[in-house]
Amino acid sequence: MDQYVVRAVQGDEWEKVKELRIAALRDPAAPVAFLETLAQAESRPDEFWQDRAQGASHGRHARQFVAEAPDGQWVGSVTVLVEEGGTSDFFERAVERTQGHVVGVFVRAEHRGTGVTDALFTAALDWAWSLEGPALERVRLFVHEDNPRAGAFYRRFGFRASGQAVPVPVAVPVAGDAGAKEFEYVISRP
Repeated sequence: MDQYVVRAVQGDEWEKVKELRIAALRDPAAPVAFLETLAQAESRPDEFWQDRAQGASHGRHARQFVAEAPDGQWVGSVTVLVEEGGTSDFFERAVERTQGHVVGVFVRAEHRGTGVTDALFTAALDWAWSLEGPALERVRLFVHEDNPRAGAFYRRFGFRASGQAVPVPVAVPVAGDAGAKEFEYVISRP
């Protein structure tokens, strides 16, 4: 892991943000890992990616972390979104408390098992716990029922199943299963 640098994205790195997301959506696990298809991502204009990189590079609302190899290639990423209590989430459910929401977890296949995912999650949670005014009470994420590998990693890292499940939104074609569910995992503030 020592050869990688884990850091927040910069606002002008939208082309790398786009390239890594497209790579993630080409991964065989993508249908059960992301609520977006390759076709959707590839059809987005450059302005979308510019806004995404800018929005995840600074401020309180979102932060994207990347693992960068010595040659400059981005080999993995994780994003934390801040959900404010009293708002609604992606699944149109009420957000009861101010919390982080981890999304977009991806590490290129050839870099899995090297500690990159642990380092990305450490950076993401360190950032989440550093926020004040108000502080985040917990961080959550959702895991597709057909993605046991991801669930195992999240549990090993300290996340626990909350017992909450939500149906995958109908607008998201996931692995051809209209009845698919996503399970919520949470980790409380230390």
